[in-house]
Amino acid sequence: MPKERIVVICPGRGSYTRESSGYLNLNKNIAVQEISWMNNQRKALNLPTLNDLDSNTFKSKTHMIGINASPLIYACSYVDFLSINKSKYEIVAITGNSMGWYTTLALSGVLAFKNAFKIINTMSSLTKDNNGGQIIYPIVNQNWQIDESINEMILKEIEKVGAHVSIKLGGYIVIAGKQDALKKLLKKLPINDKYPFQLPYHSAYHSSIMSSVPEMAFNLLPESLFIKPNIHIIDGRGHIWSPYSTKISELYSYTLNNQVTQTYDFNSTINVAIKEFSPDKLVLLGPGNTLGGPIAQILIQNSWLDIDSKKTFTKKQKNDPYLISMSIKEQRKIVS
Repeated sequence: MPKERIVVICPGRGSYTRESSGYLNLNKNIAVQEISWMNNQRKALNLPTLNDLDSNTFKSKTHMIGINASPLIYACSYVDFLSINKSKYEIVAITGNSMGWYTTLALSGVLAFKNAFKIINTMSSLTKDNNGGQIIYPIVNQNWQIDESINEMILKEIEKVGAHVSIKLGGYIVIAGKQDALKKLLKKLPINDKYPFQLPYHSAYHSSIMSSVPEMAFNLLPESLFIKPNIHIIDGRGHIWSPYSTKISELYSYTLNNQVTQTYDFNSTINVAIKEFSPDKLVLLGPGNTLGGPIAQILIQNSWLDIDSKKTFTKKQKNDPYLISMSIKEQRKIVS
């Protein structure tokens, strides 16, 4: 039988939640050497090991700060990637959301495992003291279809306070801004369930507020860490980097500059993934399933496979899931 074609999606910050506790240790027999190496690196810095973090009771102030969350998410995603049954599935492209871009670079061979860990740690440390944060707000109706009136209202309010669109995330907008601008938005935006919601311990990533970061990153992280990908990867603009045509200098510059200071368009990323590669399935790596909803909403925007509402998406997921989330046991079994 021919292999099924899949696009792999790497989650970003915020994907390791209370519900994800213990996720890494569930699969502790995979990538043992790599996880052990990361643990030793953290011990040398007097930081808790990833396995210890994963074993302890979830606390936002511990598990959601960048220096802990980012490598923990990277480790979980890395283990999930190795768990995919490569004899049954052909990975035709890899992509990710926000921090998931660094994981994408590791899984595609652009960065060696240890170099990806170095970049993730470095970027976390460079952005932790930035005076700003992120708010998330929905722009969809109950059917998960975009409500253009809400979208336009949000964009106007963002402009009024001098904030920025940080991530286009399916049926959500992630807003980056200085804290005083975010406070205004938290008061001004209409209450919609738990939204507007400020993401804990997030900096104003993917915005011009981070303009001082690229120069520091270039000084600390040499271009020699990067090589060409061994598989197609899709960045936060929807641009495809191929194994043959990639210019390493441009990929290096994008990763440490454009990707940090400009909007991360996850919508375009998934649009390109489904339309350019026509995969049989999308596979979302763990931890967590926070990207499941946004990915479904992007499929709905495109009426992909006749998925045009939350109802049709849910029905398809029950009968013949197109989006496989490896953090969901029943779906994990399909691809592992």
